[in-house]
Amino acid sequence: MVWVLNGNSLTAVPASNNAKPVILNLIACRDTELQDVEKGNLVFLGIKSKNLCLFCKEIDGKPTLQLKDVDIMDVYNESKAPKAFLFYHGTEGSTSVFQSVSYPGWFIATSPTARQTVTLTQKRGEVNNTNFYLEPEN
Repeated sequence: MVWVLNGNSLTAVPASNNAKPVILNLIACRDTELQDVEKGNLVFLGIKSKNLCLFCKEIDGKPTLQLKDVDIMDVYNESKAPKAFLFYHGTEGSTSVFQSVSYPGWFIATSPTARQTVTLTQKRGEVNNTNFYLEPEN
């Protein structure tokens, strides 16, 4: 599965010639106040070539992954890093894992069913996938 932009949300679809995967901007956070080496490096996640950043927000009492129309460098340049936009980027083998800083224990996840929205989950290793392969941009 690859992540694609579907309107103003991210969805996971099977990799194919028709799918145009998003290119993620992973920007390291300079604010070390929230750093937790055991969880991973602090990063901001954005969609390259779009002014869209991933952030976490509580909706109906549940942490939810959202896209916000904001330039990732504007978020990066804030004197105090906004927690909602921060993720711990951990590695497990050759895969990447992204945990919300605002909602510890909640991870970016995709459903095994195609065309579902990229979400957050607390249940790792069950139904949803929380480990992702990142390829450097050519």
